[in-house]
Amino acid sequence: MKMKKIKILLFVMTLGLVFSLTGCSNDGIDYLVLVNKKNKLPDDWEEKVELETVKNIWDEDIKVEKEALSQFKKLRSALLKEGVDIELESVYRSVKEQQELWDEWSKDPEKGIEYVKKYVAVPGYSEHHTGLAIDVCIKKDGKIINNNDEMIAERKIFSKVHEKLADYGFILRYLEGKDDITGYSYEPWHLRYIKDKEIAKEIMSKNITFEEYKEKNK
Repeated sequence: MKMKKIKILLFVMTLGLVFSLTGCSNDGIDYLVLVNKKNKLPDDWEEKVELETVKNIWDEDIKVEKEALSQFKKLRSALLKEGVDIELESVYRSVKEQQELWDEWSKDPEKGIEYVKKYVAVPGYSEHHTGLAIDVCIKKDGKIINNNDEMIAERKIFSKVHEKLADYGFILRYLEGKDDITGYSYEPWHLRYIKDKEIAKEIMSKNITFEEYKEKNK
């Protein structure tokens, strides 16, 4: 009887190690999931992901994956001690919402289908479907800075943000000069939670994209 219990215990411990090494939590969420223009969101993702509703900078209700939100709060607190204030702006977007956005903008005469193809992810292929991708804006001298060009110009502020990302399991998703790999231009505000801090540190220290890391570690 004792031997049987020991075997069961060893089996459970082994499962826990596997989940840890693969970036999966016990509820089946793969924090290392790659979603981009070529890789679709797993079909069962929206059923499994655990989301929390919070307010963004505009006092709008938004949803964030539970653990990603917890770590973001810690990241934000650490940055505030250095005089840097980052705020949540846009996070989770369901496949249905993405489809509605795609349809709406496609019919807009000022935008049209070519504009949509360039700037809006195809429904099912947006990293924002995961709840792990977080778009932030910054507060500086009492002013909210959320214009893309203005945020890109705030290199000093975002360098401080990027320096701390890996400590909380985040990476910078869309790097400068890596458009041909990620499919998107440089976005210093687009953070991605991957949970594993060691992997995050490797990605950030080597200045590689998530795609490059995944390709290397197939």
